[in-house]
Amino acid sequence: MNKKLGYGIAFLIALALPFGLYPVFLMKALCFALFACAFNLLIGYTGLLSFGHAAFFGGAGYVAGYAIRSMNLPFELGIILGTIAAAIIGLLIGLLAIRRQGIYFSMITLALAQMLYFVCLQAPFTGGEDGLQGVPRKTLFGVVNLENDMAMYYVVLAIFIAAFALIMRAVHSPFGQVLKAIKENEPRAISLGYDVDRYKLLAFVLSAALAGLAGATKTVVLGFETLTDVHWTMSGLVILMTLVGGLGTLAGPIVGAVLIVSLENKLGDLGNMLASLTTIEWFRTLGESVTIVTGFIFIVCVLVFRRGIVGEIAALMKRPDSAH
Repeated sequence: MNKKLGYGIAFLIALALPFGLYPVFLMKALCFALFACAFNLLIGYTGLLSFGHAAFFGGAGYVAGYAIRSMNLPFELGIILGTIAAAIIGLLIGLLAIRRQGIYFSMITLALAQMLYFVCLQAPFTGGEDGLQGVPRKTLFGVVNLENDMAMYYVVLAIFIAAFALIMRAVHSPFGQVLKAIKENEPRAISLGYDVDRYKLLAFVLSAALAGLAGATKTVVLGFETLTDVHWTMSGLVILMTLVGGLGTLAGPIVGAVLIVSLENKLGDLGNMLASLTTIEWFRTLGESVTIVTGFIFIVCVLVFRRGIVGEIAALMKRPDSAH
């Protein structure tokens, strides 16, 4: 009941947020939150560390952007095509990587994702180093004008809620329980008769598709797609978001994504404000030192909050119960 109440309060806050904050910033945060949730489904519940999730995030963004801008397809069809493209890429990478474990699995996903990066760099339809520019938002089902930021925000919120509900359903289903068993003790799962490789491949493809949904939506929100989204640093960023928020928790990736996106967008403003208040000019360099600050946060989380922010809060809330 407490969880349902919490989700209800979070939903009401999400509905009211665009009246007080910049809607485009909120939409970007929701897209990255979905990306982190998709990644967490793989590492947090299956135990597979992928260094190649940027391939699904950025690849779907390019497909959706090209479909909407160059092929003149409607918004909803472009998003669907981007998600399907990410699922297909995930299937191809998964078939090659899933039979390996540990660092070997991670390195294979990284290598294959970097291959896609160089494809996007050279392919004529991606715009190369300039990226895919001028992606229009158009309308939803020919009725809702998505050029309006408020309307677009609620569409993005609906996409996020639907995808998050799917992740919750997957985690709490028998399929999710098998994934947890594989993470905890893979040899035992095999001895119980489960086709472990098939379950891991299904989880990988589902995670890739949801990451693609996030990337396709982000491209339409911002109106462009660049090589940054398919570069290995994007894979590192989503790992950071998940670990800071709380690995293996449903809300953790959302908290981590919002925190990191907020830092990236507001750190420069904070530095200028501190510089004007204290007359210390060093604070103005904060805007150019986002990676240093996020790295420091990561180190603090690893040393102090080993379960992540949400994980530590959940552990503290359980302590009084365990005392009784």
